[in-house]
Amino acid sequence: MKIFMMMLAATLFTGCATISPHDAMHEDIDQAVSIIESFEQIPETAIPPAVIRGARGLAILTVTKAGFIGSGRGGRGIVVERVGNGWSGPSAIGTGGIGFGFQAGAQITEFVIVLNTPAAVDAFAKQANVMLGGNLSVAAGPVGRNAEADVGLQSAMYSYSRSQGLFAGVSLEGTVIATRDDVNEGYYGKRVTAEEILSGKISPPPSTRPLLTLLSKY
Repeated sequence: MKIFMMMLAATLFTGCATISPHDAMHEDIDQAVSIIESFEQIPETAIPPAVIRGARGLAILTVTKAGFIGSGRGGRGIVVERVGNGWSGPSAIGTGGIGFGFQAGAQITEFVIVLNTPAAVDAFAKQANVMLGGNLSVAAGPVGRNAEADVGLQSAMYSYSRSQGLFAGVSLEGTVIATRDDVNEGYYGKRVTAEEILSGKISPPPSTRPLLTLLSKY
């Protein structure tokens, strides 16, 4: 069973292995733009603009969960940090895991994680693996364009999600998110660290323009 679960989780990343790191990153950037735009289209469940304007950083990723007797989970995406009057280039991130119990079905969930504190940003910039929860608390963020602009800070990170499929309930507590160093190297054309990217020391490639233009509204 353990071997089966590991194989199931691994298959969720198969699509990443069939394309180059540069193309994988390009897909993740395009997907991040699509995710942000999808939240903007439904005012009742939109991320309040004030929340993003106050953010120190954003992590945007798509997670696939599938299984029958057990389940596997894999996801990929990007993280960006607010720098100066704009945003840094993206650093590649990913997550994966296995679960047990009867969980027939499949689910694709799009996440936007708003990084509210310097410590939350530093975790993604300076650590190879970030576990959500515990010292880095993560909570469901306020929603709706009419939410109070001065919503008090309740958590180091706010989580927003949109799901499809048969699984019910999505929690990020205990989720480990890792930096995909090989993808960053392939995309930027040299070995770089997440800290170098997120601090703004590395110039964003031209293909990041749609993402950075979208975020410039905030």
